[in-house]
Amino acid sequence: MSAQTAVAFTDQNFDSEVLNSDVPVLVDFWAEWCGPCKKIGPLVEELAGEYDGKAKIGKLNVDDNPESSMKYQIRSIPALLIFKNGEVVDQIVGAVPKAVLKKQLDAQL
Repeated sequence: MSAQTAVAFTDQNFDSEVLNSDVPVLVDFWAEWCGPCKKIGPLVEELAGEYDGKAKIGKLNVDDNPESSMKYQIRSIPALLIFKNGEVVDQIVGAVPKAVLKKQLDAQL
């Protein structure tokens, strides 16, 4: 059994993968050129494996998917939004320690 990796969210699959998910979803809004995004990226990948089956963890490239970024008014990245039942229930902006991400994700399980 291979470890779960972060889902690649796009404007095209956002509704089905995030808004219609039956488990909480953590979306990492990021970009290739963003230094702090590269710092937090590996943590997001680790969480995807740790929360396999309990929550959906993924990343959305803001440069490639402007529609979702605009809809959720993403002004600075990395921005991590936690969705539950199609609604944003929590938000984290900036590169934060993994423990912070886990605590906020656990609160939604």
